[in-house]
Amino acid sequence: MILPKSLQPGDTIGVIAPASPPNITNLKKAIPYFENLGLKVKLGKYVEEVHGYLAGTDEQRLEDLHNMFQDDEVDGIICAGGGYGTGRIASSIDYELIKAKPKIFWGYSDITYLHTAIRQRTGLVTFHGPMLASDIGKEDFHDLSKQSFNQLFKSKTIVYDKTYSNLSTISEGEAEGNIVGGNLSLIVNSLGGPYEINTKDQLLFIEDVDEPPYRIDSFLSQLKHAKKLDDAAGIIVGDFNNAKPKKDRPSLTLEEVLDDYFKPLNIPVLSGFKIGHCQPHFAIPLGTKAYLSTKTKTLTIEPGVIGGSS
Repeated sequence: MILPKSLQPGDTIGVIAPASPPNITNLKKAIPYFENLGLKVKLGKYVEEVHGYLAGTDEQRLEDLHNMFQDDEVDGIICAGGGYGTGRIASSIDYELIKAKPKIFWGYSDITYLHTAIRQRTGLVTFHGPMLASDIGKEDFHDLSKQSFNQLFKSKTIVYDKTYSNLSTISEGEAEGNIVGGNLSLIVNSLGGPYEINTKDQLLFIEDVDEPPYRIDSFLSQLKHAKKLDDAAGIIVGDFNNAKPKKDRPSLTLEEVLDDYFKPLNIPVLSGFKIGHCQPHFAIPLGTKAYLSTKTKTLTIEPGVIGGSS
């Protein structure tokens, strides 16, 4: 495991769009937030490019990612938004560059594919958290979401408990392991390929957006058949925003689907975490050790950075 260095006032964050074209208006509205944290902001060369549903060609998006890791003036990299397309560039990433120059890498949604690929190829801890165009530049960006960035400045243990949201036990128990996962549909997309997620003895985190229960059912079925659920030490169920059944059609509820897959497991499964496509959006490091307890209804996560004041 490689921990990136913490940020300090005066440091520079690089902004890239490795998936779909971000809303540029929202992106620019988000820049003062980082400036108020004492950080400088450097935009990727191709961050405003549009290539269909992609933010530039594969080569352009890859170049921006490589340039930010290569640039010694850039101390952390935060993605502008998600969408589609990160899986297209995963096989062309220079993972030796990332291993040689590890930095904070932050994003979610389609960025899940890169989180998994980077962690499994380099050991670098990355961060699942709100992005510029998708979250920070919007009017409803929550104070708790803003506070999530504090973890980049201090090496500090994070504890998520019921003070942040109501947490529900699906399967009882306690377990520890490194946190892996992210967006459920992207996790499923990794199966059968070179970046297939490894859940063995890990805490699997899942979330998604705009997926009806039958689709979530199909995703979990794939994970079950691939033994990813059986292999996990525990499961952290994040936010499933707008997981509504189709109108005028019979459906199981999201809760029924989750119960069907998780109740039979002999591992702790806790749901209700405000992590994902939601506000507030509680950011977490991926790849660090954590402890999940349904007895105390807590998720305790070790620091995702080194350095900084404790």
